[in-house]
Amino acid sequence: MVFESVACLKPLGVGINLQPNAVRELYELGIGAQMLDEIGVQTREWALVGLNGNDVYTEPRGLLAGYKWPQYSVHRGALQMLLYRAAVDRLGADAIRTGTTVTGYRNHGDEQGVTVQIRTPDGERAEMEGALLIGADGLHSAVRAQMYPNQPPIQWGGAIMWRGTAPGIPIRTGASFVGLGTHRHRVVFYPISRPDSATGLATINWIAEITVDNASGWTNGDWNKKVAVDEFIHHFEGWRYEWLDVPAMLRGASEVFEYPMIDRDPVPSWVDGNVALLGDAAHVMYPTGSNGASQAVIDARVLGAAMVEHGVTQRALRAYDAQLCEEISAVVLRNRGAGPFGLLNLVDERCGSVFDDIDSVIPPAEREEFMSRYKAAAGFAMERLNNAPPIIAPGAHVGRG
Repeated sequence: MVFESVACLKPLGVGINLQPNAVRELYELGIGAQMLDEIGVQTREWALVGLNGNDVYTEPRGLLAGYKWPQYSVHRGALQMLLYRAAVDRLGADAIRTGTTVTGYRNHGDEQGVTVQIRTPDGERAEMEGALLIGADGLHSAVRAQMYPNQPPIQWGGAIMWRGTAPGIPIRTGASFVGLGTHRHRVVFYPISRPDSATGLATINWIAEITVDNASGWTNGDWNKKVAVDEFIHHFEGWRYEWLDVPAMLRGASEVFEYPMIDRDPVPSWVDGNVALLGDAAHVMYPTGSNGASQAVIDARVLGAAMVEHGVTQRALRAYDAQLCEEISAVVLRNRGAGPFGLLNLVDERCGSVFDDIDSVIPPAEREEFMSRYKAAAGFAMERLNNAPPIIAPGAHVGRG
């Protein structure tokens, strides 16, 4: 049974990236290239660009880089609806209860199951029994709050993001992910649709970001607020290049949302008896490495593999926790330190982000080593991924425990 707090699912949100490690798992679930091509584009390049418009670092992505699976840039809401339809097809519509919120739980011994406390669509309180509870309830997870009632508050490092989508002509390869600016003042943009055959325009997902003093904390009380572009565009008014007019791109959005860039301090375990955390409830992280959504897919598959081996049991939860919690907690902290955008930190420290020859600022070998370390930590180092056996073997079934 899946409890979904939203009463009516709609394709909301903006763009996200699916790394090859997650795409591999979707393919093995039968969600292949044809389906993903309908909701996004295969990313061809990842690029960092300095303030004066010169490249800091570029590399091919996905199949062009040598991976056996592509990277995708997709609309978050379209992906959510694709996964929802797949779940309904395989589990049946009755297996997904919308408008139902999990508010807490009670464990019943090592393998005695769990009572799940819910709030129904009409506001009534109810309880249901199950073998396990998987809390995938996001940043404000009620499951995690019960598991760690004294957890520190949400961590905000001072970065503010504004996000939107706008029609535009894709640049560079036509499917490039570009980060432009500095580690404290930048825009990120990439297409999440193929160009329209008549106009040549694609849907461009963009993120505009600045870092401010966070001493007083996030004060506006809203974690997802719609704002007018005029409230922040002055931070980017001079950002015009021969190949991109940033203010025009920002003004092209029909609506803009403001978010603080936030995460939570890692916890020592994602498991409490017969209850486990998954996705953002376990490891919400700064979106600097384009791997938050990808990691949620990996979480689910690793948990599935543990159930194949151990059944729907507490032992499966402990195996899942042992494999991922410590490793992914390190990624959360690495992303807090700018993740792969840390290269921009180095450029800013060494030349104020303005240069003619990047090789004289950061030698090629140093740039490559920096990125290799991040990919290894985030789970999508190419050679390792290409040669890894499937997380779940074809035809495998959940064991009895």
